[in-house]
Amino acid sequence: MKDRAIQLNDTNSLGEIMDLKITVVKDSDNKILSGLTIGNTLEQNKALILLFAPGELKEYPTLGVDLSNALLNDDFLELRHTIRQQFLKDDLTITELNLYSVNNITIKAKY
Repeated sequence: MKDRAIQLNDTNSLGEIMDLKITVVKDSDNKILSGLTIGNTLEQNKALILLFAPGELKEYPTLGVDLSNALLNDDFLELRHTIRQQFLKDDLTITELNLYSVNNITIKAKY
């Protein structure tokens, strides 16, 4: 499943945002049993695609919207088209895309 993987820290987590989410579990001898947090990453994957600029992700050099720079442009039609294209590269199907101003953005997608 593409939406289950190692999670990154978000605003609700301790530590640096977008760093690996680590929850250390130790046994009675204080040995580490596990650390990396595995879970649903759908929202994380959507955010990463929006944040990455093409060329930033080594394994997929054409993947990325570069939303921070794209929002400087007023062409929201082109941006919506780019988002749809980029999400499809990761097999994400967009069910709702509301992007008509920078103050109100809704993107619902699923694998």
